[in-house]
Amino acid sequence: MSPFESPAPAEIEVRLDGLPVELPPDQRSFAGIRSYLETLALRQQRVLCALIVDGESVNLTQPRASKTFSRIEGETMGLHEVPAQLVKAALQQTTTVRARVQSAVELVLINEGSHSRELWWHVATALKEPLLTLSLLPDHACGPVTGGASPLQLRQWQLQQLGYVIQDVDAACRSEDPSALSDALEKRALPWLDNLRDSLLLWQEAISSGSPAVTPQDA
Repeated sequence: MSPFESPAPAEIEVRLDGLPVELPPDQRSFAGIRSYLETLALRQQRVLCALIVDGESVNLTQPRASKTFSRIEGETMGLHEVPAQLVKAALQQTTTVRARVQSAVELVLINEGSHSRELWWHVATALKEPLLTLSLLPDHACGPVTGGASPLQLRQWQLQQLGYVIQDVDAACRSEDPSALSDALEKRALPWLDNLRDSLLLWQEAISSGSPAVTPQDA
């Protein structure tokens, strides 16, 4: 069996937007089923936005490890729903990485300096993920933003600020005092993530209501 295929049992339950799907006989691997669901969605002028395998959500941006499965549920969305889904995804990414940073605040205090630095560097690579997701957001999706800044300009500003945050935390990594790194994570990385989360919540509200978004710095 190819490493890109998932072993599939004889009986597989597949649903798309709650409706049962009859699979072609030659598309019973995970990759084959996903491709088939993608095709069905596109034929309905929709896109596949979520997959749940045996009750667990699957990351559509990463290949799935080879595992057996018995039930796959797909969800689709229309193109007009894409901006809301992107903001929702960015919110989920922000929540996830914030939890990792919060955990690192304590872990770096009880680990050796070299291990703490490696821990931070692994977290640092994930900080930009919400901004990369937001880069797919059309500039007009959130409506006009008060204060004169467009959503694109705000995303660029957030990206620049993230660079300064990472620079400051990297500097704290060089200190012999482990509390320096912990303090930098708590006082620099966490506030940046909280500000990003607040912006995303405002954009989410603006998309749903069609009203202008007021950024945290304007509020």
